[in-house]
Amino acid sequence: MVGRQRSRSSVTPEVMISLPFEGRWLARNSPARRVPSHGTDLLGGRYAIDFIGVDHRHRTADRRDWRTILATEPVERFFAYGRPILAPAHGIVVQVHDGEIDHVGRRSQLTLVPYALGQPARLRQGVAAIAGNYLIIALRHSGAFVALAHLRSGSIRVAVGEEVPAGQHVANCGNSGNSTQPHVHLQVMDSLDLSVAQGIPMAFRRFREWPRGAKQFHIRESGLPDENAVVEPA
Repeated sequence: MVGRQRSRSSVTPEVMISLPFEGRWLARNSPARRVPSHGTDLLGGRYAIDFIGVDHRHRTADRRDWRTILATEPVERFFAYGRPILAPAHGIVVQVHDGEIDHVGRRSQLTLVPYALGQPARLRQGVAAIAGNYLIIALRHSGAFVALAHLRSGSIRVAVGEEVPAGQHVANCGNSGNSTQPHVHLQVMDSLDLSVAQGIPMAFRRFREWPRGAKQFHIRESGLPDENAVVEPA
């Protein structure tokens, strides 16, 4: 399986995986909201999902000040930055890319608008300009591949050919590539080549979910987080 670029016949309709972290994270660009989740099928991202680390109050950063409104912000302000990212399933590491810088954070519309206008140029620069630091794991028994992107520069702890169990610490959350604040981007796909991969539906094993604005959680045995829900492994 690892030696092939693409494996369609053995791919299941929906791949079951675990959340790739501990603690609470906010779901954004979830395929539970729309498909394609990020508005495009490019780079195998049809069913991709983003997770942003939050604290117990469900805040993404430790403060809001003049920089939040008018400027960029240090990535260290954001709770997701540097958090461990875990293998979501048992598999073999088939691709690793590191060395991309971690960008400053952007919550201000004054900084988000020009950044958004630069999106076409980043896409022309290739996969790394979009995914940043990333790794791809070939999943056992499914024929599918899972990608974890926007990882912290220098934080990847695994190498190509290494077997990883579900839950192994494989990298840390960063803000590399096409990312405006630290988060992890996760997708399942039918190829290890992001330039031609097609997305595959996925679902997550048992987790707690706080719907948007809710103070109480409920347990989901499996499924996809709703948009803007906060989740943590159960």
